[in-house]
Amino acid sequence: MTSRVGFTTQAVVQDIWTSLALPSSALLSLSLPDSDTPLFPSTHKLSTLSQATVATSALAAAFVSSPSSVPKVIVPLRHVAAEVNSHRLYSFDAGQPPLASSWGPIGGLYKAKDGYVRIHDNFLNHRIGALQPLGLPHTATKQQVAEAISSWTKVDYETAATGNGTGAVYALRTRDEWNQHPQSAAISDSPVLLKQLSHGPIPSTSPPKTSRCLEGLRVVELSRVIAGPVAGKALAAHGADVLWVTSPNLPSLPELDVDLSRGKRTIQLDLTNETDKQTLLDLIADADVFIQAYRPGSLSARGFSPDALTKLNPRLIYANMSAFGPSGPWSQRRGFDSLVQTCSGMSAGEAECAGKGEVAQMAPYQVLDHAAGYLLATGICAAAYHRAEKGGSWLVDVSLAGAMKYLCNLGYYDADVFNLPEVYPSKDDVPADMKEQRDTGFGKMTFVKHSAEVEGKRVGWDEMPKALGSDEPKWLSR
Repeated sequence: MTSRVGFTTQAVVQDIWTSLALPSSALLSLSLPDSDTPLFPSTHKLSTLSQATVATSALAAAFVSSPSSVPKVIVPLRHVAAEVNSHRLYSFDAGQPPLASSWGPIGGLYKAKDGYVRIHDNFLNHRIGALQPLGLPHTATKQQVAEAISSWTKVDYETAATGNGTGAVYALRTRDEWNQHPQSAAISDSPVLLKQLSHGPIPSTSPPKTSRCLEGLRVVELSRVIAGPVAGKALAAHGADVLWVTSPNLPSLPELDVDLSRGKRTIQLDLTNETDKQTLLDLIADADVFIQAYRPGSLSARGFSPDALTKLNPRLIYANMSAFGPSGPWSQRRGFDSLVQTCSGMSAGEAECAGKGEVAQMAPYQVLDHAAGYLLATGICAAAYHRAEKGGSWLVDVSLAGAMKYLCNLGYYDADVFNLPEVYPSKDDVPADMKEQRDTGFGKMTFVKHSAEVEGKRVGWDEMPKALGSDEPKWLSR
């Protein structure tokens, strides 16, 4: 395992950048105000990873727009700290009804016979998958769940609910337990995996019509929460035409959707319907990028594998977001930020360092989701650059566990860091110059602006949140 202990934020950017075979001369265009300052009460170097991943994605977008003369990119840490918490720092005008919470009724940490497990239940099918091994109905209470889990060992329940079923449940592990697990060794040291899938002609380009770095880049995004949508949102901030495709068979998550949909047009397609499936294939045929962030293998089984789609579109960039990466015994498992923190020793290590007597403590925000999302956007931009040079189709792979491994490789802070105050306790604490107010489909919204600036380029979101499925399944002209 590569040690990156002592890496500065600039060194992290350089490490990721050069791993993608991008020219190091572009790094001279990057400015990182306030870098290497711990801002969050966490033993993990959250500030370093978050600022570095936002910065790398912004620099990559700027580089794609002008490889021979990269415009200056500025990414202030304190603005990044607001953006990675944007889901709780937006507001609507007085009088707007509150948005429904995205959390389910039984999610959380439970005591097993020999330790603890965490259940994630944002979606009904995941809740049912967690309850079926326990012999409980989907209406079960947290008390009933706790009583049932207490008779299981943590790994047996994890395997029954997640490994063999449709649940999203993981055992709480220490760092040592995780390091001994075969999935730990299977995760790449590089947080972004990029490879050329096929050779083909170099795509033609048109002179830019606007001052947007990614103008004309067409992105089909099939994702739900949170890392995949962050990737699409990052690309949209730099001008990509992002079509967020969701299913009418899945519930909306309004509390998250209004944050994650900025910059995107939104359509709904039912992939069990042949007409809708063909509509999606037609969109992909004219796309540059296909982002998928559902359980590994689920879309491939419906005909949307990298092989099938790159045959349909020989210049496609296929971008995968997963929980555990493309290799190892858990490569086909679903997972979420809190679950990867739980199973990898992150939350146990956080609790141990905090010294409050807790068995687990989550990071102050969903650092893995955000880091992985920006890493995927970086990989997509790198693929776009290489495609412009070499042609062909490209595959990008990023995982939550890969982001976790990279974060832990940076080393740890000691317990004094837990004396740090919360950076932005409420939306009112965010400086005015970091916020923007716009009309949306839900009323007038105030939200955190994108934290990157690109000299001479316009950065920000044109499309504003609206009900899922509000747009037409077609591309904007370019």
